[in-house]
Amino acid sequence: MEPVYNFGAGPAKIPESVLKRAQVELLNYGNTGMSVMELSHRSKTFGEILARTKSNLRNLLDIPDNYEILFMQGGATTQFSAIFYNLVAAKQAAIGEDKDIAVDYFVTGSWSNKACQEAERLSQDMPHVRVNRVADAKKLTGKYGQVPAQDTWQLSDPEQTAYVYYCDNETVHGVEFANVPEVDPRVPLVADMSSNFLSRPVDVKKFGVIYGGAQKNLGPAGVTLVIVRKDLVVDLKKGPLRPLMLDYQTMLDNDSMYNTPPTFAIYMVGLTLEWLLEHGGLTGIQVVNARKSGKLYDAIDRLSLFKSPVQPDSRSKMNVVFNLTTPELEKEFLKGGEERNMVQLKGHRSVGGVRASIYNAMPEEHIDKLIEYMEEFQNQHAA
Repeated sequence: MEPVYNFGAGPAKIPESVLKRAQVELLNYGNTGMSVMELSHRSKTFGEILARTKSNLRNLLDIPDNYEILFMQGGATTQFSAIFYNLVAAKQAAIGEDKDIAVDYFVTGSWSNKACQEAERLSQDMPHVRVNRVADAKKLTGKYGQVPAQDTWQLSDPEQTAYVYYCDNETVHGVEFANVPEVDPRVPLVADMSSNFLSRPVDVKKFGVIYGGAQKNLGPAGVTLVIVRKDLVVDLKKGPLRPLMLDYQTMLDNDSMYNTPPTFAIYMVGLTLEWLLEHGGLTGIQVVNARKSGKLYDAIDRLSLFKSPVQPDSRSKMNVVFNLTTPELEKEFLKGGEERNMVQLKGHRSVGGVRASIYNAMPEEHIDKLIEYMEEFQNQHAA
């Protein structure tokens, strides 16, 4: 079979060696005579899988002991609600339910906008909770294409702020924060890292919560990883009424197994973490990712038919979005890509264009093939 070049944004490419190992173990995991998909989540065997996955994640990110790791369901989108409920509860537990509270949001693309909209919706019946847009890139510049400059930020009073949220990498618009935003250290910083999770080293101590869906850089869809500082996990009786499945304390008390967890997805995440450790950890993969994205952006800037809508200092190393000079050329380029087994290059339905998602598992040779095709297309169509 001819190789397929999968540039999908998620579910996305999984390392081939991970898939092959899962294939070998599929029918008989650890001499149990059963597939991982058939193991009880209460079994000793699955307990070992869960513990090893946690340990490897803690090792890769150097997660301090005062942070917990949760495996939740519902994707990163469900965390829009969970973050609001749990961190408002933590702030109310600290200062009282009758005190005014702010929740701050950086809005740099469609996902952070949706997260902010969910907070705005949930706060409607909470007169003491105010949702503040620290900086909205679209309102500032007319489009999502850069991280707003720090002198445009309007952060709330730290004494009142329950958390500051940002989306580290906007999958749709190809916008990524080059650095962690500087906020008052008294305020928990929350990062949605769904599409650049484990693509580079992160200082976990700077955050109150880090979360991400697995289906981009970690494995198949179905599980969401949440890293939360222990002091932000409060009793269910404190703060706003919230569903048990969204409550961090409930998840922590039950080792992420209040109900049946997505066992196979967790197993696959575990295999991917082992793959990362074998390939130099986060420092090693950061070098590879910088090289892969760098050569692709160089091609976009060099070839006259292609252009990036994202400011250079905000360009994502995971989701490279670009346009051609006319819609007709874009359509032809995408068609030619499919003929060359380059799949899922079409941009998100809300913005169009072209998007090459080049996560950790994307081999560098596949980037080279895409660049070769871009150069060929340029030579055929440039005036």
